[in-house]
Amino acid sequence: MTDPVDLAKVPGVIPYVDNHTGPRRLLTLEIPHLGHTVRAYAPIASIDGRQYIVSWGSVTFEIPADRNVHVSAHLHTNSGYEHTITPFASMVLVPHPASIRLKAQFVPTHGPEGTLVPVI
Repeated sequence: MTDPVDLAKVPGVIPYVDNHTGPRRLLTLEIPHLGHTVRAYAPIASIDGRQYIVSWGSVTFEIPADRNVHVSAHLHTNSGYEHTITPFASMVLVPHPASIRLKAQFVPTHGPEGTLVPVI
C-alpha cells in the first residue's frame, strides 16, 4: 500500500493555506478570457475568502474534501470608467472526495453576475 499523495507538493497546485487537517482534493478552475478582457481585466480566484491573482486559463487548488468550500472568480479592473462592471461568479462546493473542474462563465454585457459550471 502506498501513502496518499501530498497534494500541496504536486507541481502547479496552489496549496490550501488555512488550518485544515482532514482529507483534501483538487479543484481546477478555468477562467477564460473573452478577447477584450485580457487588456481591461485581471482574473482573481478566491478560495474560502483568500484571493489569488491568477493567469487566464486553468489554475489548480488544493481544497478540503470533508467540508463546504466557498469558491469565487471575478475579473478586476482599474479602467476608471463610470459604468465599468466587475464580473463575478461564486458557489459553495459541498463535501466530496473527488477532484472537480469548474469553468467561470462571464457575459459582461449582461451584467456582473456570472456562473461557475462543472466541466465534465
